[in-house]
Amino acid sequence: MTQSGRPVTGFLRPMSSRPTSGTTDIRDALQSRGSTAVRPMTTLGREIRLGTASLSSTGSGPLVDSSKLNIKKYASKTGLAIILTEYLVYVEHNTRKALELCAEATSEHDFKNWWWKSRLGKCYLKLGLLRDAERQFRSALKIQPIIDTYLDLSNVYLRLDVPQTALQLLTEGCQMFTLEPRLVLGIARIHDMLNDQEKAISFYKKVLVLDPSNVEAIACLGAHYFYADQPELSMRYYRRLYQMGINNAELWNNIGLCCFYASQYDMAIGCFDRALNLSSDEEMADTWYNIGHVGIALGDLGMAYQAFKIVISIDPSHGEALNNIGVLGMYTSNFYYNPIIIIFIIY
Repeated sequence: MTQSGRPVTGFLRPMSSRPTSGTTDIRDALQSRGSTAVRPMTTLGREIRLGTASLSSTGSGPLVDSSKLNIKKYASKTGLAIILTEYLVYVEHNTRKALELCAEATSEHDFKNWWWKSRLGKCYLKLGLLRDAERQFRSALKIQPIIDTYLDLSNVYLRLDVPQTALQLLTEGCQMFTLEPRLVLGIARIHDMLNDQEKAISFYKKVLVLDPSNVEAIACLGAHYFYADQPELSMRYYRRLYQMGINNAELWNNIGLCCFYASQYDMAIGCFDRALNLSSDEEMADTWYNIGHVGIALGDLGMAYQAFKIVISIDPSHGEALNNIGVLGMYTSNFYYNPIIIIFIIY
């Protein structure tokens, strides 16, 4: 009851933990009042996990200090060990430390985990221990056939200079993974290295059946038809690369050569002009050399001579351009400047 006798209805607000006596200044209320006003310690609320010496970074240093890694400790933690292995192999390129971690993790899994065996093989391959890498990859394939393991093992056989074994391995992989273009592309590369162009072209075409946007297969087919005196077919493949979004100096240089050998000289000049706009210093010499050949075909020997001179200014050791300057000098009877160049080429 209040002093007026009116009854108090409803519920009262429960009391808070703040003190009701004393000053009511807000500044004093917000100030700390010792241990009673501090946030209470909850379960793991204020506990801070300290980083280990190997996985702590100072901002300017590396993310992981590989010299302080406890190999046995992290090998028992599969998820963290996989991340550390990938970091050591692909970021720090510390193959020896990654090899130690893979060997310890393999023993932790009783030598039955295909992933660790494949990573052991990759480390051995990077270190040049090819026979050890072969054993690890073979063991990984027995446990679990994987496309990447087939490709890595084929690289081992190529470095051992046994391409026929690599072909047999990739053929075995193609029989198991019938829709994988990378295995077929590996077979095509090996046939290309063995100068078996017919088989290489047939496998490149199989790659395009599986993956119509494979850049390497399209470029190889374009180069094959160009050197087979079919520049019109070659131009179709290079045009396909341009439609896929590739726009660089090499592509326009090849398209210009296809136009040149297809007797489309006006289009060739435009393609070489685009190639010059996109080329670096190393590519510019070859582009100007091709422009010189276009000038010779058009009968404009002055333009050809200037193009070859530009090639020499970019790359003074370009022997083909020096030879053509000498030949043009003989055609134009300009023996005052060119005998020195001719003698230089002879010697």
